[in-house]
Amino acid sequence: MAISYDSESILKYFADRQKIDFPLVADGGSKIIRDYHVLNVEAVGQFKGMARPGYFFIDPKGIIREKFFEAKYRERLSGNNVIAKLFPELSEEVINTIQDPHLEVALQQSDPTGVPGSLITLTAEVRLPHDVHVYAPGTKGYKPIELVIDSTPNVEPRPAVYPQSMVLFMPAINERVPVFEGTFRIRQDVKISSAAAFSSSLGADGKDFTINGSLRYQACDSKTCFVPTAVPLEWHLKVLALDRQRAPEDIRHQ
Repeated sequence: MAISYDSESILKYFADRQKIDFPLVADGGSKIIRDYHVLNVEAVGQFKGMARPGYFFIDPKGIIREKFFEAKYRERLSGNNVIAKLFPELSEEVINTIQDPHLEVALQQSDPTGVPGSLITLTAEVRLPHDVHVYAPGTKGYKPIELVIDSTPNVEPRPAVYPQSMVLFMPAINERVPVFEGTFRIRQDVKISSAAAFSSSLGADGKDFTINGSLRYQACDSKTCFVPTAVPLEWHLKVLALDRQRAPEDIRHQ
């Protein structure tokens, strides 16, 4: 079937306006999209033939090693979010460090800004002193560490992701319990609402959000288990409106 619009011109118009300086592929007939099996079959109207938003991680030999796609096409990861999942030590900038009597928490986030439908990764990097441990989720009889994100309008938290724990043997009571020691990260994705009413309320300058939460834990050393406590946490996020500007009519998809 003939294509009734100039896909290369539309793509160039978008790239110039967004100041994109890396190569983009004009796929007017959606052939590449179909080859990668990412055609968005739900799309209609001007969006028909478009791909589901997502990422492939391709190694130097051209082999796809990872892919990142959400079940709902209105939800999407940012590039920084994907890098945070693949190479956490490279991607996230420390935005605040909090000192507590038994640990230090460095707060990080994948992106300072987002748009409706974006997934943003919030991270609490926990740093424990030597000979101090905290209990992993699922531990019985002790207060396990827990990252809790407070309810924020138009920001939906996903379940927190904890690292692999280690098993600690405590000879004094002949118990083996899962714990964390040293430095480790707890991550939690939050999704910015993609509802039409929220998107239309953002305006030209967007809106600033404060995402509050807490890190709840019980720290112990080789001699003492301390009273359970909670550290207040805070991340800041700017949500911008989606770019809905269409290409000039003479090159527009009719």
